[in-house]
Amino acid sequence: MMSMTLRRILHGLGLLIVLCFTLFPFYWMVSSSFKDQTDLLASPPVWFFTPTLSNYADIFADEKVSGAIVNSLVVATLTTALSVILGAPAAYALARFNFRGKSDLWFWFISNRMISPIVLALPVYVLALQLKLLDTHLVLILIYLTFNLPIVVWICTDQFRSIPIELEQAARLDGADQFTIFRKIYVPLGLPGIAVSAIFSFIFSWNELLYALVLTRRNVQTAPVIATSFMSGYELPWGKIMATGTVIVLPVTIFALLVSKHMVRGLTMGATK
Repeated sequence: MMSMTLRRILHGLGLLIVLCFTLFPFYWMVSSSFKDQTDLLASPPVWFFTPTLSNYADIFADEKVSGAIVNSLVVATLTTALSVILGAPAAYALARFNFRGKSDLWFWFISNRMISPIVLALPVYVLALQLKLLDTHLVLILIYLTFNLPIVVWICTDQFRSIPIELEQAARLDGADQFTIFRKIYVPLGLPGIAVSAIFSFIFSWNELLYALVLTRRNVQTAPVIATSFMSGYELPWGKIMATGTVIVLPVTIFALLVSKHMVRGLTMGATK
């Protein structure tokens, strides 16, 4: 049989290969953002080069890019906040209360994520046009909230169900009302699930392209829309594209690092008892 040391070496080697395979596209994007056009188009690829900040200077000097990043931050932050504020209490109700239509409501939350976004693009556009919401932050927040709320409810419901009911019963004996129980027991103990649902909501809202492309024009274009606008003409500015991509990825990475401790706990919830 294979010795334990050899198994650990092979296991570590396999993890290293997967890690390199996963991180290489990110490395290529970041490194390419510091190259000039000559190094970017060189064949074979240039691995050692003199870094330049000209690509970042160009995109930040462009008011469209800086404005799009601000729009993405506004939409993603507000959507995530509203998703958690509305979804966490709903998840608590689904986890701890029995009421008529509960199973139907739960199925609606789950099946909402099964709908292809492209199917709803035209109806949403017509509705936004009639309500005069096109090219506004509000229309993006509302449509993203429609897709993010089921994620929050789904994850947080499972998290709240894992909290012992005896804690709630003890709090009731001490005279705590429903809101106090939710705020002081379920929110702190369910924070891992809330953090996971929040980062999923933020990532979806930040990276979403289809509805941002359909529902915006000039005033509220988001970062992914601006990134695709570079891909026109005969000569693609790969340096600007890679720099914009790096800037788009950076907020999500920072947000993930800030909640990483709770995120790991939330992703592994239910794995052990």
